[in-house]
Amino acid sequence: MKATILNIFFLLSVFFGLAQSEFHVFPMQHKTTPGSTHGDGSLENPWDLQTALNQKPDKVSSGDTIWMHEGIYNGRYMSRLKGETPNQYITVSAYKEDKVVLNGNVPSKQDGVLIVKGDRVLFKNFEITFLGDFSRDESEADFQVCAAIMHLSGVNCMFYNLNIHDNPGLGIGSWRHTAGSTIEACRIYNNGFLSKDGKGRGEGIYVQNMSDEIRLIKDNIIFNNYYKGVEVWSAGKHTSFEYVKNITLDHNIIFNSGTPSGKHVDNVIVASNDRNGINIAKNIRLSNNVLWHNTGDANGSILGDAPALTLGFHKNAPIENVTVHQNIIVGGYNGLRLLYAKSLNFTNNEIYTGNVQIDPSMQSYYTNWNFNSNRIYTKLKKPFRVTRTKDYNLDMWRETFNLDAKSEVLPLTQFELDKMLHLSQQSQNKKLFSVALFNAEGEATTVNFSDYQLKKGTHYQIYDVENPETILKSGMLSEAKEVQFPMQSAAFQKPLHNTSAKKNLSNFGVFRIVFETEAEIEADIEADIKRKRTDFERFLEWLGF
Repeated sequence: MKATILNIFFLLSVFFGLAQSEFHVFPMQHKTTPGSTHGDGSLENPWDLQTALNQKPDKVSSGDTIWMHEGIYNGRYMSRLKGETPNQYITVSAYKEDKVVLNGNVPSKQDGVLIVKGDRVLFKNFEITFLGDFSRDESEADFQVCAAIMHLSGVNCMFYNLNIHDNPGLGIGSWRHTAGSTIEACRIYNNGFLSKDGKGRGEGIYVQNMSDEIRLIKDNIIFNNYYKGVEVWSAGKHTSFEYVKNITLDHNIIFNSGTPSGKHVDNVIVASNDRNGINIAKNIRLSNNVLWHNTGDANGSILGDAPALTLGFHKNAPIENVTVHQNIIVGGYNGLRLLYAKSLNFTNNEIYTGNVQIDPSMQSYYTNWNFNSNRIYTKLKKPFRVTRTKDYNLDMWRETFNLDAKSEVLPLTQFELDKMLHLSQQSQNKKLFSVALFNAEGEATTVNFSDYQLKKGTHYQIYDVENPETILKSGMLSEAKEVQFPMQSAAFQKPLHNTSAKKNLSNFGVFRIVFETEAEIEADIEADIKRKRTDFERFLEWLGF
């Protein structure tokens, strides 16, 4: 009888192996099912992670899924997976609700926890970080710079719902050879280090693109990185071709960039340092983003140097065909900087700033600008500052440059925004939402979810993104489909080995809320029980015992 069962098991294993489109990975130190270089990717004989990422298209191809099972994966990894079918991905994901952590805090010369060099791969639902003790000071002997993700080559990949934090380098390097890739619904925070000169280094995202396809950065939450939030940028001074172009930032929440290093720096910069005037940032779109620095201190005073958005950097590389539409831009004295822009559409934005800093070169380009329907909150009567030249009030600005015909300039005392700054539902997980709220008094704020197919009695859990491991509030959805979000929480998960970062003031909060029905909760509990079974128990269950 036993021999018959084993023969059947062997035949079924062969059959499913030939048709297999799902593969399994376990940590190498897993107690019962360790991943191995000698595995075959089955549940009974899984791969280790690097072996899985080494697979060639004849083994793992477009449409296949590599499941990473729960645990900590210590190491730095390089993916050479390659999907060969257009518009179809190889998926590398945490298995169901498993908590998967890539820990890059290991001895290694590789400068990224995950380096990607392959086409059409979707990486989703896992965490990338440094655990334990490590240096964040470049002047210390044991310091090693390490980004979370370096996407060096391979076109049209996707990075979705990744939790990227506390890496001593940038969050994601999305480099020029990676074409129409997408970064969506990721949380990127507390990354970076202090350089030898004491300045912060380590962006949330550093992005370039040399292709004619659109690089999409969408629905991400990016905050408290040591340097800039998103850098659409090239530092190269003498380039011979274009590779800062065709990039879209849409519905992102980016705030308090630079604070772990003791400064407020650009939440977003769009620019190039090319002195040849060839590699110009062009065809860039920013729409529906929240770009926020703490608006002031507890007494309401405006911050000093705190740019929320900078456009242009060098006079030889003025940006071209850049659109900034319907964003919330909140900064300090120089919250908005328009430095070198050859052609620019700037419409329907809400801006809180000391002044709008403008380079005198605009006098050569303003006929290619379209500025309209913006609302600017400032304490200055003449907020349009053309540096080293002249300050303008709104009427003078309109008369001189024929811009902002339908815009408004209002005093800071009238600063008012919709309480719900941002609400988005994840495209691949309809239970999960991102929320950004503003309440001048710091009072609990109500959000209505009636536009979504959520039923009365659905359970919810709210997480403050600045304290992400703790449930801030839980409850059940009422008939009115309204949820009240607390704004007064002082709990704050600082960057590891850092004492400078500060939590937002209570007037601004960013949250994630997850909804689950009773049936989904019961299913999650059952799945959790099954995940804890040993391989032998799973085998006996398969046999029917």
